[in-house]
Amino acid sequence: MTGVHPDQLDDQQLMKELESIHRTRHDALLHGSAEALRTHNERMAQLEGEYLRRHPRRPVVSGRTREGARDRGPGPS
Repeated sequence: MTGVHPDQLDDQQLMKELESIHRTRHDALLHGSAEALRTHNERMAQLEGEYLRRHPRRPVVSGRTREGARDRGPGPS
């Protein structure tokens, strides 16, 4: 693993790491080697898993659920 283990980060550090990895995701996908993308995937899963562990009851916006998406109807054509 690269970086500090997610369970050793405080909440502010965890959010900063999540923001950074999400910001770099597109470039990793489009331009990273297979190994770089694999490493990125692993780190992102670790960070997101830690966030979900800490916040199991996080607020969910209704529009981000299947039912909420159905309520919006079809997108623009």
